[in-house]
Amino acid sequence: MPDEHNGKALEITGLSHYFGTGELRNQILFEIDLTIEPGELVIMTGPSGCGKTTLLTLIGSLRHVQEGSLRVLGRELAGLSDAKLVEVRRNIGFIFQTHNLFESLTALQNVRMALELKDANPARIHKRAEEALIDVGLKERVGYKPKGLSGGQRQRVAIARALVNKPKLILADEPTAALDANSTELVMDLMKQRAKQEGTTILIVTHDIKILSLADRIVSMADGRIKSNTLTTETIRVCMFISKCPAFASLKPEELANVAGKLVLERFAAGSTVIRQGDEGDKFYIINQGTVDVLRDAGSGNRKIATMQEGDFFGEIALLEDKPRNATIVAVDDLEVYTLDKKSFRDAIDSTASFKEQLLKVFYQRR
Repeated sequence: MPDEHNGKALEITGLSHYFGTGELRNQILFEIDLTIEPGELVIMTGPSGCGKTTLLTLIGSLRHVQEGSLRVLGRELAGLSDAKLVEVRRNIGFIFQTHNLFESLTALQNVRMALELKDANPARIHKRAEEALIDVGLKERVGYKPKGLSGGQRQRVAIARALVNKPKLILADEPTAALDANSTELVMDLMKQRAKQEGTTILIVTHDIKILSLADRIVSMADGRIKSNTLTTETIRVCMFISKCPAFASLKPEELANVAGKLVLERFAAGSTVIRQGDEGDKFYIINQGTVDVLRDAGSGNRKIATMQEGDFFGEIALLEDKPRNATIVAVDDLEVYTLDKKSFRDAIDSTASFKEQLLKVFYQRR
């Protein structure tokens, strides 16, 4: 897609941020690395307080960069003065959790204000503002003031205001939180259309799992760090796959997505030893394609005790009990497995109680 900067819409390298000074200084973001292409619609998820909104305000040039590099629409923000940051903001559309409308102005007047910063033609301004409100389903509410609008309608006015100038970058913090299902679909379809047809880059912070499938990528944050960055179609496919695994069957969609985002696809040739009895456990495995033999050495040589196939999992015992591997796993044919490293596995079971409970239940049933 075309981009006037002939480069990335967003490039972040080693970005860290702190609140407070001296002994009260508290690190909020830790060496963030993130690249977003022109025309991408990216959704950022993560628990409250993990740093999502702080990152969004830095990208939006609402805060000064303290450490690292942050390039927005081709321009480095580190070291910019307040006046220069204002210039950057003119190319960004903001949608906040709170609509921030002027209570004394009508919906049309609120949207017109955004246009008046760039256009001096009253007739053109009026037409464009009206069209923006019609696009978000507010044709019959253009003359209403905020107090006469519902929470969802006020949010749609704020969205129209953010989109009306056709900015190159849109930053949205929970834009669908106050919207019903129909309004959410309308607004998200409009944003997706802008991304595809006009090359607009859109970054949305949200907990709304209903809109995840509309994104090109899902970025997951936790504790001030980016934990995963995956293509949406691949995330959904992996979630559907691992949800069939008994260990994950009871997980909620957001929990599945969190686990899926940390899985790595690995391949082994037929006859390869995947894990060896007695070795230290370092990964959890789910079979994506192929079969394996489970061999156990009880002192008289290896004996096959089981065969596993697609959807089966292994390797959790050593990780759960912090003991050496209790069996050898050999690929019968060419094998594809999803793996979760030891740290990610433990992070997952520590943060998701149902994950640990279900794993233990399946583990003890299988013994």
